[in-house]
Amino acid sequence: MTIEAVAVSKPSAGIVNVKTLKIAEAFAIPILALIASGVIFSIFLFVLGKSPVQFFSLIWKGGFGSGFSIQQSLQRSAPLILTGLAFAVPAQIGLTIIGAEGALVLGGFAAAAIAIPLVTVAIPPFLTLPLMALAAIIAGGFWIGLTGWLKHYRGVNETIASLLLSYIAIAIMNFFVEGALRDPASANKPSTMPIGDSYMIGTMPGTNVQWGFAAGIALAILLQILMTRTTFGFAARMTGGNARAAQAQGLPVGFLVVACCAIAGACAGLAGFFEVAAIHGQANASLVAGYGFTGILVAFLARQNPVAVIPVAILFGAIDAAGGLIQRRMGMPDATVLVLQGIIFVVLLTSDTLYGRFAIFQPKATGDRT
Repeated sequence: MTIEAVAVSKPSAGIVNVKTLKIAEAFAIPILALIASGVIFSIFLFVLGKSPVQFFSLIWKGGFGSGFSIQQSLQRSAPLILTGLAFAVPAQIGLTIIGAEGALVLGGFAAAAIAIPLVTVAIPPFLTLPLMALAAIIAGGFWIGLTGWLKHYRGVNETIASLLLSYIAIAIMNFFVEGALRDPASANKPSTMPIGDSYMIGTMPGTNVQWGFAAGIALAILLQILMTRTTFGFAARMTGGNARAAQAQGLPVGFLVVACCAIAGACAGLAGFFEVAAIHGQANASLVAGYGFTGILVAFLARQNPVAVIPVAILFGAIDAAGGLIQRRMGMPDATVLVLQGIIFVVLLTSDTLYGRFAIFQPKATGDRT
């Protein structure tokens, strides 16, 4: 090998080494955060006089212990994938959007509302369902897109704006569901008119898992490609790194901000569509299930990587699916798993300060040789 070849190969090897260390760090710190969360939650269980070993074994059994459990975990992970993406995409451009819950609710309500006249006049399902999905995507995309517009053009903090808009979205749904669009037959739980079994989306062949899971996986892969392999994604990440520098380079920062927020809202709105068309069959208070907020935790643990959102969402889907089993076997409230999720979230936020602090993940300095 010539001296020139050695000179070229050394920097290349260094770049690869740095990238490998960064990937290792991105995996190791969230895993350590999960372990630390488990230890803290175990102390909580000891105080209550419960067995941590039994608790976590039931989590495994309820989430992955059988074919039925696995399917339940995948089913519950479907909205978490989509709401996780709703946080991860704006994070690429430096925005902290926590309004996926509102976009999901509004998307589900829009899907149910547009279905009422279509189902009434017996428009075929193959036409009705795409229109429902489109309405949900537009409603969710507009709602969080509005947050991006307020951020860029009016200087409103996107975290506060997205949270407040979530409450407004829920209020809008309640206003119509309890008023003009209420089904008279829904006496105990105000709801829109049911879309009917013939308009419901079935499960994937050979499983009990709704098609929202497949849609979430496909969307995560597409968004990964969009954000890492296209000029749009490069421009968005450059804007997230330094918006002023991006604007000085002539990048359309305003468009990028609104577009990323609209994409996020579309993901959450699509989750609302599947909740109506695959689970509930109508819009009601069941849409406000906290998926949008759990999606934030999913995206945090996935380090805002769209593809990494998938396995993390499945993990939290499994925790959620095991809640009933824990309640029956250990005599603990079903909401116990929410305590675990809360501890994980706090520990994850704390662990964010650890990046760059471990020597094992830092490239070793090497002196130049002459």
